[in-house]
Formats: sequence, C-alpha cells, structure tokens
Amino acid sequence: MYKILIADDEEKIRLLIKKYGEYEGHIVHEAENGIQAVAMCRNGGYDVVIMDIMMPELNGLSATREIRKFSDVPIIMLSARGEEYDRISGFEFGADDYVVKPFSPKELMLRVDAVMKRFSSKDSLRIRDIFNAEGLSVDFDARTVTIDGVRTDLSPKEYDLLFYMIRNKNIALHREQILSAVWGYDFYGDDRTLDTHVKLLRKSLGPYAKYIVTVRGVGYRFET
Repeated sequence: MYKILIADDEEKIRLLIKKYGEYEGHIVHEAENGIQAVAMCRNGGYDVVIMDIMMPELNGLSATREIRKFSDVPIIMLSARGEEYDRISGFEFGADDYVVKPFSPKELMLRVDAVMKRFSSKDSLRIRDIFNAEGLSVDFDARTVTIDGVRTDLSPKEYDLLFYMIRNKNIALHREQILSAVWGYDFYGDDRTLDTHVKLLRKSLGPYAKYIVTVRGVGYRFET
C-alpha cells in the first residue's frame, strides 16, 4: 500500500486515478494545482506523486523543481504532449517517469509499482545524507536539525534556507541566487524577506549561527 498524491487541475482525471488507486488498496490524496502540491508534499509524507505538467498558478515542472529542494519522493509526470523535448524537460526537473495522456489507469498503477521498486532498491543501498560540524548535525533525509544533541524545530523556509546554504558551503551566495533557489524564480518579495529569515535561522542555530557569514555587497556564505 502506498500513499499517493495526485496533482492535476482536471477533476475527472484525479477521480479516475483515485478510483483505481484506492481499488488497489492505496491511500490517495488530491491537489488541484502546483502550489497546493508543493505544500502538501512538505507535510504529507507521500510515497509517490503523480504530477500533471499543465496546471494553473504553478505548473508541474516548476512544482517538481520546488519539491526536489526538500524531498526525493518519486514523481511521475503526466502530459498531453509526448514530444522528446517535453519528456527530457520532465526528467531534467527531477521526474522519475513520464506518462502521456490519454493513458490507461491500470498501466499508470503498474508504473507506480515499478517506480517504487526502483526507489526502494536505491534507498536500501543509499548512505544516509548527514552534515556534521561541531555540535551541529543536519539530516537531509529525515529533514531534522540537532544542536548539541537536542533536536531543533525550524520553519519550512528555515529548513530550505539552511539546506541550500550547506549544500553550497564555503561559497559566497548572491541574494538573488538564494531567493531564486529557496523562494522560486517567480518570487516577488524583496531582500528584507531573506534578511528576516537569515536572522531567524541564526537565532535557531544558537552557537552555530557563526557559520552563516554576511558577505557585504553580495549576500551570505555558510562557512565551516
């Protein structure tokens, strides 16, 4: 049994997939657009996501890219177009499989099984992704932060910001670069949003706030 998220703006398609998924014993949730799908993935603990490309507010490709910033959950892309360029774009944005509409719900469920088998096999061989520096421990897989042996709860954006900076440690990151990577390329806020979250993150990290260095005229650097 898998916990599946279906993201598609067409209700008929969502209901069709949900019907077959539940028939096979899976738990199936629905998202009507990309923004909702990203939010649900942050908190839902899904085993697999079925993501339509053409959706309002945030398309499936952009939603997949956002999800890949905090999760490696298997994603199957749905599209009405089957050109090679579209398939390549889906894989480049982080998709694990690609299905062209119209499709057979039974075949889609078989693809879910196939993707989950590949993912389970890969996951069993993977070394856990953990960053340690003095008393700071960051577990990327579990999405947890521990300070001197005590787990610290961060806001979703604090997690995203910290993970991105650690992934790019010892590199001076421009403000625009951080905003684009953490908030998305279509973010319409200003620098104060970044500065506020950095301030909150430093407070959360306590004695290890020293790792986040301000680079004048540029942005920030996670320095160890």
